[in-house]
Amino acid sequence: TGNSSYSALATNPGIPNHAKAFRMNTNTSYMSWDNKLPGAMLFMTRLRMFLNPGYPYERTLIQYHNVTGLNMCSYLQEFSVYNWTQGGLIALNNGGPKPLQYVVNAAFLANLYADYMNATGVPGWYCGSYFFSSSTLRNFATSQIDYILGKNPLQMSYVVGFGDKYPRHVHHRGASIPNDRVKYSCTGGRRWRDSPKPNPNILVGAMVGGPNKLDKFKDDRKLDRYTEPTLAGNAGLVAALVSLTKTAGSGVNRNLIFSGVPPLYTPSPPPPAPWRP
Repeated sequence: TGNSSYSALATNPGIPNHAKAFRMNTNTSYMSWDNKLPGAMLFMTRLRMFLNPGYPYERTLIQYHNVTGLNMCSYLQEFSVYNWTQGGLIALNNGGPKPLQYVVNAAFLANLYADYMNATGVPGWYCGSYFFSSSTLRNFATSQIDYILGKNPLQMSYVVGFGDKYPRHVHHRGASIPNDRVKYSCTGGRRWRDSPKPNPNILVGAMVGGPNKLDKFKDDRKLDRYTEPTLAGNAGLVAALVSLTKTAGSGVNRNLIFSGVPPLYTPSPPPPAPWRP
């Protein structure tokens, strides 16, 4: 926006402290429909990496950067911060329903962080004493998207219309009720919800809730925890797919991305008036 007051507000130490943003918590280390902390901290990390505004912003920005690095470490299977299914899916919501919406967000953020490192010439980051190259995050993101698109024990694509095997009983009114020019009430639509027949309308591109912690999936319209798509989930899916379609970092221009942001440092005072005897 070019409004520096937003940067001043975001780097005010009291704001993140009140939000407990700097406390490592497995429930807040991944982005979801009701938790935007990881995304916001990555954005502020980008500000530090690209502009490096220094004092007085550095005190808070370096903490955003550190926590972002820790979040990325938590996505790596070798540290066992989160459980993983045997098929290779990270269980960010502790085996709860509709896991894929959280996975695609993590894949997106991991790719972004890798792109930022590549754009600034940073080869990687540390998890404790262990160094990982930025490609580690890209590999993580790729593995999770591959799982969603069919590289899983069931060889099931969880994106409707992609591949030959995908959910046919998606929990979605528009997809499950036929276009027969008949008006149905809310309760009248239940006959289609409870029908064992595949949906008459294919909801192309919709990502469903996903499998359970055992890599099992029930293609049942009544079981929304498996078959319901969400806006939050598909938004993350699109972002993750876009982040994987280019060579790492090629779309990030560190010189232009913050071109609308005025200098964050205090401007120099005007020169003194010309000396006269």
